[in-house]
Amino acid sequence: MNLPNKLTVLRVCMVPVFVFLMLWDGLGDNGRYAAAVIFILASATDWFDGYLARKNNLVTDFGKFMDPIADKLLVCSALICLVELEALPAWVVIIIIGREFIISGFRLVASDKGTVIAASYWGKFKTVSQMIMVILLIFDFGGVFDTISQIMIWISLILTVISLVDYLRKNWSVLDGQM
Repeated sequence: MNLPNKLTVLRVCMVPVFVFLMLWDGLGDNGRYAAAVIFILASATDWFDGYLARKNNLVTDFGKFMDPIADKLLVCSALICLVELEALPAWVVIIIIGREFIISGFRLVASDKGTVIAASYWGKFKTVSQMIMVILLIFDFGGVFDTISQIMIWISLILTVISLVDYLRKNWSVLDGQM
């Protein structure tokens, strides 16, 4: 297993640690801040594994498959924790996770046809905006950051919808003969 794939697996392994730190009351704010650090580190591995894979020609089907799953696990786990902590409305999370299910379904159908659907730039922008939103909501600095957090929620939602439409438009052909 190459280094980019190991970083992807590491990101998956960081998710339960992150969730534990976010939701365990025994640590108070320290747990939330530690969770934020874990989330930031895990998010950095997302950028770093992709960079290394492309730079060193280490792109693999495992990476193309697992990297988006690792991202979804990390971000969706964070979003669900934020709903539990009443920092994010459930309807926002439903839209974001709904998009992930739709794209995952498209990827499964494409995979059955021997096609791998790689992440698009819109999907990458969406992921980055969601990661920034999550970090702001975890830290909960208050004041002007509340407004910035709200703006990031809306940016994330807009990019979620745009990236969904982009994936559907570009990959609708994978459903040929399926309907």
